[in-house]
Amino acid sequence: MALTLYLLTFNCARTLVQPHAFAPHMFDALEPDTRYPDLLVLNLQEIAPIAYGFLGGSFLTPYFDCFKKVVKLAAKDQNYVHILSQNLGMTGIMVFAREDVADNINWTQTAGVGLGLGAMGAKGAVGVRLGYRIGDSEEVELTFVAAHLAAMEDALERRNFDYQSIVQGLVFVQDHPAGEDENAPLLQGNAQPKPLESGIYSTTSHLFLAGDLNYRTSLIQPSPHDVEHKFPQPAKEEDDPRHFIHLLAEDQLTQQVKAGKALHGLTEAPIGFPPTYKYRNVGDKAVTLDGEGDWQWARHRWPSWCDRIFFWKTEHVKVEPVRYTCLPLFATSDHRPVVLLATVPLRSVSGAGVSDSATAPFPIDPQWRSKRALARKKELAVGLLAYLILTKEGAALALATTVGVVGVWIITRSILVL
Repeated sequence: MALTLYLLTFNCARTLVQPHAFAPHMFDALEPDTRYPDLLVLNLQEIAPIAYGFLGGSFLTPYFDCFKKVVKLAAKDQNYVHILSQNLGMTGIMVFAREDVADNINWTQTAGVGLGLGAMGAKGAVGVRLGYRIGDSEEVELTFVAAHLAAMEDALERRNFDYQSIVQGLVFVQDHPAGEDENAPLLQGNAQPKPLESGIYSTTSHLFLAGDLNYRTSLIQPSPHDVEHKFPQPAKEEDDPRHFIHLLAEDQLTQQVKAGKALHGLTEAPIGFPPTYKYRNVGDKAVTLDGEGDWQWARHRWPSWCDRIFFWKTEHVKVEPVRYTCLPLFATSDHRPVVLLATVPLRSVSGAGVSDSATAPFPIDPQWRSKRALARKKELAVGLLAYLILTKEGAALALATTVGVVGVWIITRSILVL
C-alpha cells in the first residue's frame, strides 16, 4: 500500500491564474484513466502583488480561490477537500486531500521564513507538516516546503545561503487539531504530541521541497550570439545542438547539490523536460503547448530550470517518483509549472532515538522567532505603503483620507475663526 502525492510548483508572476485554461492541464502527469492522487500540494511563488502578499489574510483570498477553482475543474467528478492554505509574504502553499482519504489527516503544522532584504517575504519559504493516519496508532509524517530563492544569474552564493536560512529559520512549533484551525474545518482526529521546535529535517518525516529555486545555467547574462546559437529549441534527437540536454549540463543546482553546497541530502528525479524559465509570451494565447512552434525566450535571461521539486529519500521507507515533468506555458506567467507524481509507502519513517540535528546540515537559529516577528512588522509596514501607492483601491483610500483630513481642518479652522 502506498500514498500517491501530486506536487506542483508554479511562479504565478503576481497574476491571477485563468482556471479554465489551467485546469485541463493540471493532471497532465497522470496516465489516462488512472486514479487521482491521494494528496495534492500546490507550491506557489509570487502568488500576488507585494501589497497583498505582505498584508496577507483576505487580500490573498481571490488568489487562493482561483486555485481552488482550478482543482475543482481539473478533478471533474472527483472531490478534493481543501485542507489548508498558508503564505509567507508572496510565497504560498495549498494542500488538498481526495475526499475518501481526507479523514486520515490527523494534524497539521505550518511554518515560514523570509529571505533576502530584511528577512521579509518578497522571497521566502512556507512549510506544512502533517500526520497521515495508517492505523489505530501509526501514521506517516509528511513535510512540504514551498520556496522562492534569490534571483539573477550571478546570485549563486546567495541562493545557497537562502537554503541555509530555510533550514535554520523555518521551524514548526504548533499543532492544529480538528476544529481549531479555521483553514481546515473538515479535519478530523486528535493531534499527537510533537517536539516544541522542529526544523524541516526530521527523522520521523518525509521531506519535499519545491519552488522557484532560481538556479540558472550561467553566471552571466546571455550575449546575442548565445541567444541565436545556444538557446534550446524543440528537437527530438539529443545530438541536435539545440536540444535542451546540452544546456542542462550547465545547471547550477545540479552542480551545487553534487558539491554538497545546497539541498543537503535531497534528491531529484531525472529531468526530461525543457527549461521552465524565462519565456516570452507572444500574442494572446491562454495556453501554449509544446509542438506549436519554437520556444519564445526572453533574450536577457538564460533559459533555466528554475522550478524544481526535490525530496528526501530516507534509508528504509523510500519515496518513489513516478513522473516528473512540466506543464504547458500559461499566458499569465513567464514560468512553466513543474509537477511530480510520487508514491510514499504507508509505513512510518524509522527515526526513533535519532536526533533531528544529526540529519540537518545546519542548526536551528535560536533567534528565529524574534527575527520572524521583526520581519513581520516590516512586511506590514511595507505592505501598507505599497497598498496605498501601488493599488487602485489603496490610492482611492489614501485620497479619501486626505480629503477628509483637509475637510476637517477647514471646518475646524472656520469654527475657531468665528
